[in-house]
Amino acid sequence: MSTDSTLPASAETVVVGAGAVGCSVAYHLSELGAEDIVVVDQGPLPVTGGSSTHAPGIMFQTSPSKLMTKTAHYTSRLLDDAGVYDEVGGIEVARSEERMDFLQRRVEHATAYGLPDAQLLSPEEVTDYLPLVNEDEILGGYYSPTDGRVDGVAALQWYIEESNADFYGHTSVTDFDTAGGTVTAVDTDRGRIECDRCVIATNNWGYQTGKLAGLDLPIAPVEHQYAVTEPLAELADADPNRRVDTGDMEVPGDSRIADAMGRAPTRPVGRDQDNSLYFRTHGESIGLGSYNHESLTVDPDAMGGNTEHRQASVRDFTDEHWERATHPDRDKAPKRAFEELLPVTEGKEFEATENGIFVFTPDGMPVLGETHAVDDLWTALAIWWTHSGGYGKILAEWMETGVPKLPSGPVETGGIHVNRFEPHAGSKDYFVDRGATRYRQVYSIVEPRWQPDDHRALRRSPFYQQQADLGAEFYQSGGWEAPQWYDSNADLVERYAGEIPDQEGWQGVNRSPIEGAEHLHTREHVSMFDMTSFSSIRVEGAGAADFLQRMCTNDVDIEPGRIRYSLLCNEGGNVLADVTVVRLGPEEFVVTTGGGNSPGIHGGWLERHAPETVSVVVEEGARSTIGLWGPKSRLLLQRVTDADVSAEGFPYFSAKRIYVGDVPVLALRVSYVGELGWELWAPTEYGSRLWDTLWEAGQDLDVRPMGGGALESMRLEKGYRLWGTDIDTDANPVAAGLDFAVDMDTDFVGREALAEVQASGPDSRLTPLTLDDSTDVIFGGRPVLDGEASETPRATGEAGDGDEALGYVVAGDYGYSVGESIAYAYLPSEYADAGTDVQILCEGETYDATVRDEPLFDPGREKILR
Repeated sequence: MSTDSTLPASAETVVVGAGAVGCSVAYHLSELGAEDIVVVDQGPLPVTGGSSTHAPGIMFQTSPSKLMTKTAHYTSRLLDDAGVYDEVGGIEVARSEERMDFLQRRVEHATAYGLPDAQLLSPEEVTDYLPLVNEDEILGGYYSPTDGRVDGVAALQWYIEESNADFYGHTSVTDFDTAGGTVTAVDTDRGRIECDRCVIATNNWGYQTGKLAGLDLPIAPVEHQYAVTEPLAELADADPNRRVDTGDMEVPGDSRIADAMGRAPTRPVGRDQDNSLYFRTHGESIGLGSYNHESLTVDPDAMGGNTEHRQASVRDFTDEHWERATHPDRDKAPKRAFEELLPVTEGKEFEATENGIFVFTPDGMPVLGETHAVDDLWTALAIWWTHSGGYGKILAEWMETGVPKLPSGPVETGGIHVNRFEPHAGSKDYFVDRGATRYRQVYSIVEPRWQPDDHRALRRSPFYQQQADLGAEFYQSGGWEAPQWYDSNADLVERYAGEIPDQEGWQGVNRSPIEGAEHLHTREHVSMFDMTSFSSIRVEGAGAADFLQRMCTNDVDIEPGRIRYSLLCNEGGNVLADVTVVRLGPEEFVVTTGGGNSPGIHGGWLERHAPETVSVVVEEGARSTIGLWGPKSRLLLQRVTDADVSAEGFPYFSAKRIYVGDVPVLALRVSYVGELGWELWAPTEYGSRLWDTLWEAGQDLDVRPMGGGALESMRLEKGYRLWGTDIDTDANPVAAGLDFAVDMDTDFVGREALAEVQASGPDSRLTPLTLDDSTDVIFGGRPVLDGEASETPRATGEAGDGDEALGYVVAGDYGYSVGESIAYAYLPSEYADAGTDVQILCEGETYDATVRDEPLFDPGREKILR
């Protein structure tokens, strides 16, 4: 480490930011054998002035997200082995029945994702661990014994000492050289560093740093309150267990904060999420953290730097947010709520206080990966101490091997990829507001299918007004307003009443029986589904066919007018995307993919790899698309076109340019619901006319609009995969049951890795399950257990004890056509044969289930091929 010596003129890798994430990236790159790494930071080292050293370091590992849970657990093991982690356990208490239900979900997620010994506690058991908690205030708790606290300054020192990187403090980045679309140098106030690649790991300053490279990274800083009490008599015998004396270090701002954070906890760390609070001991004192105040957003352009009197990411403690109830969803002030839960804090003075700053993204997830706009410029942002070790490992593997992974295996990246964001996400008004919402929700119980109420109607298909007139219940997806169901179809509920079971409790929240009615109607008649949020990618020019053959796992050297389903894989043979490839001419293709994060991630992948002679254009929003599906779809389509749409004239997986009325359309005979049908792609300006033409022609056929709820249940009945849910970069095609879309006679990215999987066989397989005697809907992230597993008690300390999950549910819904509740899960190959008995734990209930062959609906494909 050096803070005064001259910067090197060049480096292979420059990491900007020496906090928890930047240090983790440098350490893991070193571990993989990377050399010539330089890390720079604007602050002193190791107490940089960022959130890594003002944070209390509490690590609660359990999350509904597998990736967040896995990265947290990896981080805790890494830092525990390094000797800078206090594994005191973590307890989340419940003050309401709703929170007890939430804690049961905690047990289920922990069991699903392999966290050890997670369990529910009675109030008495909670106070055995945390005797200062008022037992009368709680109904119980959730206990994770490997939770704890990281010593931030000691961990940063360890990273610096163990990596082979050179570290330079007091070094501010002033610009990036990105001429030609590739980062080639980093300019600082101490000189210029030529480099081959660069990592932005500046967290609170992520937006500002990104702007230097011409990027609009949606990183919203938000203030957060923390206070440390004076020493308490009740903790007089506590050993502070200091690893680092910060008095020997250069510490910006109020040194009392760094001093307090260095004192280790001697009891489990705790959370009172009903009041958006958390706490831990600091030797003889208690630290009190509060999300229980209105969102205090910070202009990301005004983060500033360290001064003589202030740490850069710390603001003055605001008493009004401590003493008054300002959180829109909480009715108690933090002070009062803490005094009720921890009476020992009443009347105590504080020896250190802060409004510390950390960041949120619009969806609350990290920002990782290589940017689409600038090659060799990587990001590692919006990451807390809890997950920092894991994400540093993932990014280092991604940079060095092309395969993002942890020691446990490849990981999914769709939800964390820097290129996942929609075009509007870089608007400061948008991402700051959404960051504020995510802050507000940190400890809230977020309902299934929750929808935001701000920044709505940003992206509307040309059918929006027709859909609104039909009573569409709009859900937001990638900024698009996408109907989930239509009130105009309410009459169908009575028609199909005997086939639509009630969904009660948590499983019924934000659902409608209309979704089931639309599903059943489509199977019998004809429906129109808005696919405008899906994207098309034009690939054309000299060498386009050879290029796509290299990128796609399937043989796409097909005749013009034909369609082929294929995958894109990364270097490790894991699924980067599933796509539909349409060949329109010798060197002219259209590749269709989903909405959401697909345009940025999948389109960006193709753009990055395309040779100069090949044009790749992502047509996000340029085409409006209707899925016309159902047994009467051919009759309806034939009414509005002169083209031959017969089974012989327009066979399955073929494409034609036709006119629907007077609208020019690229018609694809494909169906995502397992029924006869077409996707009709038209330029956006023709969309409204396309809808009206079909709608008017189909009235006597009982044409109906169909929403996303019906789509989900129909595609699960057919076993069709969904990117980001059933398949992602953590799965390979063989395990995902998509080996039919792999042609090993072609030379594609990831082929060698897939050959090894095929030779040895997959460790797990994506498997359909149906519940034996229940119509309840099963949620994703719930554990699948051996069929011999015993009942799991609902609210005792035994919950989850001894149950090791075989796998976890990735998707579930009720199959209205097959009359069974369906769940898909990756299971060990020895459990994936049809007829195997398993159990699923969901919402405190243990469901008997059976492995089934797929597809569950129309296995002979008679309906789709007719």
